[in-house]
Amino acid sequence: MNNSEVIVRALEQAGVRWVFGVPSGPVLPLIEALRRSSIDFVLTASETSAGFMATVVGYLTAVPGVCASTVGPGATNLITGVGCAWLDRAPVIAITCNVGTPWLERRIQMRIDHHALFKALTKATISFCSYSADEAVRRAIAIAMEDPPGPVHLDLPEDIAQASAGAVAQSRHEPSRHPDLSSELTRILSMSLAQARRPLVITGLTFTRSRAARELLAFIERQRLPFVTTMHAKGFLPESHPNWSGVIGRARRSDLKAFTDRADLIVAVGYDPIEINYEEWTGKTPIVHISTETAETGMNLHFLWNAACDLDAAIEAISAIAPVANEWSAGEWSQHRTALHHALRPSGTDFSAYHVLDSLRDWLPASGILAYDVGAHTHQIASQWRTDLPRTLLATNGWSSMGYGMPAAYAAKLVFPERPIVAVIGDGGFQMTAGELALARRLNLSVPIIVLNDGWLGLMKVKQERRKYPLSGVRLGNPPDTPPHYFGVPCRPAKSTEEFRAALDWASTLDGPSVIEAFIDAEAYSSTVFD
Repeated sequence: MNNSEVIVRALEQAGVRWVFGVPSGPVLPLIEALRRSSIDFVLTASETSAGFMATVVGYLTAVPGVCASTVGPGATNLITGVGCAWLDRAPVIAITCNVGTPWLERRIQMRIDHHALFKALTKATISFCSYSADEAVRRAIAIAMEDPPGPVHLDLPEDIAQASAGAVAQSRHEPSRHPDLSSELTRILSMSLAQARRPLVITGLTFTRSRAARELLAFIERQRLPFVTTMHAKGFLPESHPNWSGVIGRARRSDLKAFTDRADLIVAVGYDPIEINYEEWTGKTPIVHISTETAETGMNLHFLWNAACDLDAAIEAISAIAPVANEWSAGEWSQHRTALHHALRPSGTDFSAYHVLDSLRDWLPASGILAYDVGAHTHQIASQWRTDLPRTLLATNGWSSMGYGMPAAYAAKLVFPERPIVAVIGDGGFQMTAGELALARRLNLSVPIIVLNDGWLGLMKVKQERRKYPLSGVRLGNPPDTPPHYFGVPCRPAKSTEEFRAALDWASTLDGPSVIEAFIDAEAYSSTVFD
């Protein structure tokens, strides 16, 4: 076997099913090995999309997603998608196919230092010059899967890819384990609950890797506490629950902050400040930070507990704490949710993003998956969309790169071909990733892409308005109508709620991809995104 075949065999044994990327000369030996394996090479329109798709596969399956690129510009394109895995905590193996080893230190066409490029955005960067092919892949997979999960870079020179495989080394990467600090935590939290009048629970990105959601919900119910979440934690506790009180830092954030400001104790379970810093919303309120990583300390932050520990063991332990009385009432939670519901749906617009989202929520089954891109609609979806099921919303928050939504939806459809999948993206994000429609057509992925066309980079428009800058550099312009197809993918416009609902029904009858272009009013964002 040559080294490319050994690499592919190791990926197969790890459960990898796809490698996403764009071919070139140095990539061809790897693609040839993949052709003769059970792993599919999925051609994307750009390496950036390949990184996003690998991120989503890693997040949904807990098996590392894999992406590959060529030397130089292929690697620089790939790093944007890999950065998503880095800050949104998903296991990914990023393979850069390099020039031959005699040229690795030379200043030649296309060659750059791949290790320097990937060092800041990966957990490790490994050269096949330093390890056998089998050992390099197995080491990379182990590091990518170790908590917190993330991307690992492998650099594959072309001559090594084609060389005969050497002996397989037997060294192993031993993952670290989080200590069980349940006894100390339980003692501190019990005292804190006894002294507090209005404790509040918040969950975040790290909680999405917990297996103790049921135990945490039991703790919340037993202690009669409200809970809020970050964007990534949506659905990991049911949002139909009467104790659910919203998503921090998104649309109508001032309403959420007014609610969280009532709390005199914050019990943060699996909270990762990469989504939103504690300083942005906690003030001097005491914090019990329960997670696998400690939180960075900052000015005015007051931590009662801040130690890395076994998260599931910690949740199971606190769920047994005896009930402690507090001053919250279910009535004020309900009143808060009702006011938030109405604030997210401002009057005076005929067809806005919130109309699209309400119609889509009615249409998409509970088990369906919504992937969405970055923009003003990200804030609206995070606050407005309700789900009770984990991993039914795909978004990037730590990385927050435009261009994520469409590749994310297509990756989800590969993982779950029988489940309904839909993407909501802005017109700016659509312009960035429209080429991926060719991928959907080629693989016949039945995923409706809903483009919210308001003619603006909506989030930047709102930010300019808030800073009282003249609007500049944010106008995209509305085309007069939707073309009949993009890359052979049929399209349909919608300019009202009724037309949008009809377009959803139309898309559901198609045996393949589709685009629905919803022409919405951008003005509603001005009163929801940052208020």
